[in-house]
Amino acid sequence: MLVGCAGPSLDNHQDTEPALVPKVFFNGELSARGVVKNFSGEVIRTFDADIVATWDDDGTGTLDEVFRFNDGEIQTRVWTLTPDGNSYNADAGDVVEPGKMRWQGNALHMNYLLRVAYGDGTIDVWMDDWMYLITPDTLINQTTMTKWGIKVGEVVLVIQKKGAGTNSQN
Repeated sequence: MLVGCAGPSLDNHQDTEPALVPKVFFNGELSARGVVKNFSGEVIRTFDADIVATWDDDGTGTLDEVFRFNDGEIQTRVWTLTPDGNSYNADAGDVVEPGKMRWQGNALHMNYLLRVAYGDGTIDVWMDDWMYLITPDTLINQTTMTKWGIKVGEVVLVIQKKGAGTNSQN
């Protein structure tokens, strides 16, 4: 019975290709497009984003993200990815509890607590982030958002290396 309640596991992806190596995929300029869904699965916002990813000599990565939403809101987030053995500690200004980024095969997983605007204030929601490298230049990201263990939303996006593919307009 407990097996039925278990979520996805990175172990299920250990032999999948193409291999997702964060320092390789998240390097240089990337673009993203996606949707934000509410608790019932209804799309409530769309967005596009530009990401500039760099790495220093110590292996620390920086992901500088600018999100543009269809309602005119612009959000920025700067991630710092600090090496920790075979994983990264992932932190950003609006991240209340940093995440541990782990990966195997073509999959990457990270959980973190994010502070988001809500009404006239903010709320903290858990982000359960799964990323899958589909081609060497294209990644699909699915994030489930929960509050008190209850699903409150989802974010689904595609991240692509700029200049990748024949139809790139970036």
